[in-house]
Amino acid sequence: MKATTATNQLSDDELLAELGVSADPPKTGGRTPREERIIAGFEDVQRFFEANGRVPQHGEELDIFERLYAVRLDRLRSMPEARALLAGRDSYGLLAVPEGQELPELDELNDEALLAELGVGEKGESDITVLKHVSPRSERQAAEEIANRSACRDFERFKPFFEQAESDLQAGRRESRRFGKDASVAEGDFFILGGQLVYVVEVGETIKAPNGESDARLRVIYSNGTESNLLRRSLQRALYKDEAGRRLTEPNAGPLFAEKWEEDDIASGTIYVLRSLSNLPYVAEHRELIHKIGVTGGSLEARIAHAAHDATYLLADVEVVATYKLADISRTKLEEIIHRVFAYAQLDLTIADRFGNPVRPREWFLVPLHVIDQAVQHIRDGSITNMMYDPRSARLVGK
Repeated sequence: MKATTATNQLSDDELLAELGVSADPPKTGGRTPREERIIAGFEDVQRFFEANGRVPQHGEELDIFERLYAVRLDRLRSMPEARALLAGRDSYGLLAVPEGQELPELDELNDEALLAELGVGEKGESDITVLKHVSPRSERQAAEEIANRSACRDFERFKPFFEQAESDLQAGRRESRRFGKDASVAEGDFFILGGQLVYVVEVGETIKAPNGESDARLRVIYSNGTESNLLRRSLQRALYKDEAGRRLTEPNAGPLFAEKWEEDDIASGTIYVLRSLSNLPYVAEHRELIHKIGVTGGSLEARIAHAAHDATYLLADVEVVATYKLADISRTKLEEIIHRVFAYAQLDLTIADRFGNPVRPREWFLVPLHVIDQAVQHIRDGSITNMMYDPRSARLVGK
């Protein structure tokens, strides 16, 4: 789907130094992933303090990231484990509880309470370093940002990509990391800038900047439905300057062939591909391309017997167009990885169930049958984790 080349990176260490970015990767020192997350979360708070000369504060009128850092600092102050781990790093005394201030109990900082305080959403995030529900900055900054953007007329085409990226964050398949040493910007990359998800749709031909360095014109889509055609270096500098600037990692569905079985895993089973007989106009028009891909450990016939009464099957009968027998495979991991590979081709369709409630089936994809067959071959040889479906070329490509 994309390839990151030397022309997509800031190779000049002097430029990194000028931007105040260390070129030396941090050393983990054998710490656990949890300890690394705690340290990374505290470093975000420290950077905020260095940039603003004060600790992050609570308040509805404040930037969403400042409010998140404020809650994060409260949580770190309340965790003996965190205070002990960070004692040698707390050069500003940020972990000291101000006199007269009472910290909330840890069980009061649950997901719902955190999101209710921040006004972000209904489901929260207990990890103190991953920003999974991002929202715009204050209106005074939004006006300046919008001035250099225009409305994205085909935003509906890209909306599922943003939804999938946020879903990947919620499920832990992606992480948000500080924009730093890896300054590459390539087609298909996601970032967080100014409190919004940013998707790099296109990278133009390489050009020479006035200083002789290489650059390229980008088409960038923002989660608020706007877009811009800025230079790659402009995006890189903006991400460096933004204290909350983040890169979203590539999706990672974890190991496919599991050593430890989950309760609903199967030792053998069937990948099935179905075609809908629905008379819905869009489905009827693209019937040869719309397929439901799933996994079952039981009888496929019994599974689809009542399809016409199940919104999951578009309230219509289905026909079986392909089946593939597999053994010694984790069903949970397999379904996750199928959905990841074909994420950009997921059918965006909402129908009403028998009771009139809206349902959005998630296992239907706009993808040719021969590509599904190729994906199964990659599943069998274990190489599927390196593949992604590209809707524009209608083929599987390497990540």
